[in-house]
Amino acid sequence: MATHDLPDGSARADAAVPPGFQPHARRSPLTDPWEPLYARVTGEAVVLGLHDRPAHTNARGLVHGGLIAALADNAMGLSCAARLGDGRRPLTAALSVDYLGTARPGQWLTFETGFVKTGRTLCVASALVLADGVPCARANATFTLAAPPAPEGST
Repeated sequence: MATHDLPDGSARADAAVPPGFQPHARRSPLTDPWEPLYARVTGEAVVLGLHDRPAHTNARGLVHGGLIAALADNAMGLSCAARLGDGRRPLTAALSVDYLGTARPGQWLTFETGFVKTGRTLCVASALVLADGVPCARANATFTLAAPPAPEGST
């Protein structure tokens, strides 16, 4: 069984990642310290997942609400883009998160987008955040839809 060294110095076995999840291909400077992140694409939705580690916690030893909010926002935005399928880019206009419970290091956290409604200029989505399968947060977001990036070399 292979392991990967994680940024906080711990190691995690590959077998601990649930079936269907692959390394998340879309990286950003914000999420780099939280790697490794995983994704499972299910039709028109993107489910994110990660193993909670001490580096994800607040001073009380619980997974920080900011991490939960940022990854829920990410999962919903990616799911909106997948549902649209036309290159428009969702930009967060409003985000709300209700914290229903706690998540602790050692748990598998998933961000599941369960609802997406697309329109001409807006996309609305909701997500459920689960810690080892138990709801710990729910999120709702509204995204404005930006035009696709111009092809390289066009003016």
